[in-house]
Amino acid sequence: MDRIQEKIDHSYVQHIWKAKQNIKQLVSPTPFLPSAVLSERLHSDVYLKLENYQEIGAFKVRGAANKIIGLSTDEKQRGVAAFSTGNHGLAVAFIARKLGIKAVVCISHRVPKVKVEAIRRAGAQIELIGESQDEAEKYCYSLQEKHGMTVIKPFDDLDVIAGQGTIGIEIMEALPELDTIIIPLSGGGLLAGVALALKSINPSVQVIGVSMERSPVMYESIQAGRPVVLKEQPTLADSLLGGIGVNNEYTFDIARRYADDLLLVSEEEIADAMVFMMDHHRMIVEGAAAVGVAALLQGKVKCSGKKVGTIITGNNVDLPVVLEVIQKHQQQRR
Repeated sequence: MDRIQEKIDHSYVQHIWKAKQNIKQLVSPTPFLPSAVLSERLHSDVYLKLENYQEIGAFKVRGAANKIIGLSTDEKQRGVAAFSTGNHGLAVAFIARKLGIKAVVCISHRVPKVKVEAIRRAGAQIELIGESQDEAEKYCYSLQEKHGMTVIKPFDDLDVIAGQGTIGIEIMEALPELDTIIIPLSGGGLLAGVALALKSINPSVQVIGVSMERSPVMYESIQAGRPVVLKEQPTLADSLLGGIGVNNEYTFDIARRYADDLLLVSEEEIADAMVFMMDHHRMIVEGAAAVGVAALLQGKVKCSGKKVGTIITGNNVDLPVVLEVIQKHQQQRR
């Protein structure tokens, strides 16, 4: 814990600012826009950080860019490998192609087809392994051992955390008076980076992490006081699946110390939030991106009279899933 705390000091916050400069040629800032309908419903000022506007449709491009840019020439020549539930693999493939680096992405058979095809279009070699991210991770590290490739971790890496933290800087630049930020929570790289950035500028900002009820590994790990392993279950928030690693170095401790509250949302609540985003904002977003909106719609966040933001993390969702969500919503309204 002392080693972690030593890393997470003023110098590390400067690392996030450096990441902002590192990635600016490859990653565009995204809008932080007010939601009139959410604001009216909740009697507050609600803002949406639209990471679904990234070129790959997901925030993960930030962390991947910052990590890969920082590799040595020799490491770049030997290539990179990644394990992922989809969006991180896509981010690594996208950045690697931009920089002319070979990339291999290891994913399980649970990863939605739309993400698999996007990774393939981005030019990476795909390895489909097992039924969980943990199985894909094990195979990914075998590539490192055999071929000397650099594994780009999806969250538990200080360079990746710093890249995701650039979202926090953009939020504070746009809205310095922010009271609360609601962050989709999986491995914790996004929450860790954004929380460190925001609280370094304004320590009173409340940070709330939101996970799905099915296999919320970070949530259950924090409740247990140590990293735990859960079997992956089918969920609309598939991007939030995956373990945090029993030997987690950074994100578990950062999330445990910097998250002011952790919440869970059901599959029905996620589906309602996805429909809400389609209906009121004309945006198709993936289930993981909708969990913050779900928490707001269900009144799980006390925000009356406050300035509140949530991060819409991505839009990589299979069309059949979208159609099924809409159909079930229509049936419920009859």
